[in-house]
Amino acid sequence: MQHSRQNKFPLIIAAVVAAMLAAGVAFAQSDAKATNDLPNPFHAVEDWAKLPSNIEWGQVISVHLDPHGNVWIFHRKDPPIVEFDHTGKYIKSFGAGMFVTPHGLTVDREGNIWVTDQDAKNGKGSQAIKFSPDGKVLMTLGKAGVAGPGNDTFSGPCDVAVAANGDIFVADGHGGETNARVMKFSKDGKFIKAWGKKGSGPSEFDTLHRLAMDSKGRLFVADRGNNRIQIFDPDGNFVAQWHQFGRPSGIFISKDDTLYSVDSQSDDKTNPGVKRGIRIGSAKDGSVKYLIPDLSTNPAIALAEGVTSDAKGNIYAAGVSSMGLHLFVKK
Repeated sequence: MQHSRQNKFPLIIAAVVAAMLAAGVAFAQSDAKATNDLPNPFHAVEDWAKLPSNIEWGQVISVHLDPHGNVWIFHRKDPPIVEFDHTGKYIKSFGAGMFVTPHGLTVDREGNIWVTDQDAKNGKGSQAIKFSPDGKVLMTLGKAGVAGPGNDTFSGPCDVAVAANGDIFVADGHGGETNARVMKFSKDGKFIKAWGKKGSGPSEFDTLHRLAMDSKGRLFVADRGNNRIQIFDPDGNFVAQWHQFGRPSGIFISKDDTLYSVDSQSDDKTNPGVKRGIRIGSAKDGSVKYLIPDLSTNPAIALAEGVTSDAKGNIYAAGVSSMGLHLFVKK
């Protein structure tokens, strides 16, 4: 009997390792330092998106594409939700007067627009809101104007991700005294669970700035204050942490599991030795292939905080301090 158990032990270890690999645990890259010596096969297209004369650019905090390839942005000037076609032509806008501090925007598989209002003030804000493409409010999560730690309130909500089955994930916490957790809801807005707390260990957070999901349904969290991306299964179980994508303000994962991460804050104090910019790699194994460097000579003006891409691999970046929508195409 003892000999039989010994023979089974290597098989058990092999099964465990195989399961971890299937879950996407990247052993070699899990704690790798972000590198700066990477090629940049992209060039910028200047003045790509044009607003009509009666709308001015504010701080562009988020960008995402809809199923038709149109580009949606969330910026901090009325009207805050703006749609462009793939050529940069203005289509429409809505949401004027509805928000305190616009933050996250994502578009689900049906083309609905999800946004988060980071702050609470005068009966508005601290919510996640679902709009139809024509601007009709379809759902609200959180209590308008109320910040808190309950199952029906947020404090510093940063972003939304929607799973293939309709489950809704909200990144709740923008550092400081705000919350530090991921909230999960059913497709009809019913609270399911929450996980996380303030800290730097696994499943702990310090500014959950963005969310993205890969083809396996894993949730990627841009844990900006901890200079890392954390990865979870849909039930909130910790899978891995990656430092090689810099200090992520924005992340996006394309259908082929290309991972885009924009770093708007790394410097000698917050993340020594790491340059700001957009790092492009793989959500499957954590490898990083390219870096579009932030060439700004003014530390106060970062290239972008939000990022997405289209089917051709063109990259769209939302500039908060640069106050614009940037486009990068392959050379």
